[in-house]
Amino acid sequence: MKAKKSCEDSKSGKKQWELRLYIAGQTARAATAFANLKNICEEHMAGKYKIEIIDLLENPQLAKGDQIIAVPTLVRKLPQPVRKIIGDLSNTQRVLVGLDLRERT
Repeated sequence: MKAKKSCEDSKSGKKQWELRLYIAGQTARAATAFANLKNICEEHMAGKYKIEIIDLLENPQLAKGDQIIAVPTLVRKLPQPVRKIIGDLSNTQRVLVGLDLRERT
């Protein structure tokens, strides 16, 4: 599940998405969150995103920087402002609103 998808060249002027998915081990919930995130990214940000998976069982100190209190948690680092979404990301509409890809209804 360790995946990094390269962003488009910043010279292109297109919006770049830098996402971090915090998990705690290779669990079914973590795998579901990653699969859901990847599907959303491919459908709505194809070629313009980077996903970094951070396993807090391997690097627990990394939770402090983004103030992670639950897993899985998705953190949108770029574009600013930083946004967080907690859960397995199965509610696509909620994720799209959380990432500012869709207006709240």
